[in-house]
Amino acid sequence: MAYSSNLLSMNDSVANHPSVARVRQRLSELHLTGEVRILADSARSAREAATALDVEVGQICSSLIFVSAGAPVLILTSGRHRVDTELVAREQGLAPLERADAELVKSATGFAIGGVAPIGHAHPITTYIDRALAEYPIIWAAAGHPHAVFPTTFDELLQITGAEAIAVAVE
Repeated sequence: MAYSSNLLSMNDSVANHPSVARVRQRLSELHLTGEVRILADSARSAREAATALDVEVGQICSSLIFVSAGAPVLILTSGRHRVDTELVAREQGLAPLERADAELVKSATGFAIGGVAPIGHAHPITTYIDRALAEYPIIWAAAGHPHAVFPTTFDELLQITGAEAIAVAVE
């Protein structure tokens, strides 16, 4: 009984978290029908999220923040890929890309690492999306917390983020 009570408390805590509320609000403003889902297990990594949702790891949309010439860059990538930063920088004409630290991720997006959503950021961010995500009818993205996700589609993500579709890795 204590386990159920603790799980309910955790679910309520995540569901009412300000970052999750911000994503829900943005989804509503955009008239999207995907509902935020609270997971019992962490979805901090693509593998964890795929396991929790019982989907392919490629269906997980990881929101990764990089820095190029001092500016944040968001890359929405399929969970099956590691972003080839040299490829992306070269193909997009960017200065070298480096992983952003936790402080920059939080200040640029308003989210902590592990829960960065593709929408609802604190500031506009140049955004790219992995073409590989188009292979899946449903994609799952973080919803502001490591235990919160929402379903979407590639076309929907393109529309709501203004992202440019690119190859993020060589297959």
